[in-house]
Amino acid sequence: MLDQIHLLAAVTVLGVLEQAYFFLQVIYARRVFGISPPKISGPPEFERIFRAQVNSSEYFPIFLALLWQAGLFFHQGLAATLGLLYLYARYCYFMGYRASSSERLAPIYFSTGVLWILIAASALGILHFFLSHYVGLNILQLLTA
Repeated sequence: MLDQIHLLAAVTVLGVLEQAYFFLQVIYARRVFGISPPKISGPPEFERIFRAQVNSSEYFPIFLALLWQAGLFFHQGLAATLGLLYLYARYCYFMGYRASSSERLAPIYFSTGVLWILIAASALGILHFFLSHYVGLNILQLLTA
């Protein structure tokens, strides 16, 4: 069983570490700009860092659900690879947004594209599971025949 999920688990841990890094960047920015919680507004530099962290944490549960569904129902290796691409795109998004709001656009579009691929892989994998287990129709056998 563990050999079927170890890559997904590794990408999940990397994602959690990335989120922790983003949280720490907000804490550091609060200290630099003198903004105490619960305030969320301040200089544009702080607000960009704060928004980048919040946006990333808002998408994280969606990413995790899709990563695991695609990995369990479609292919672990593909899902893990896409997961690494997503995490890299989110890192580029964070760093781009930190520098300038316009520099966040290319990474956010790329990470959204990766999420759509994970959605497609999840949907195809779940559809195949339902068809093969409940209808007795194995699409993979039909395609290779």
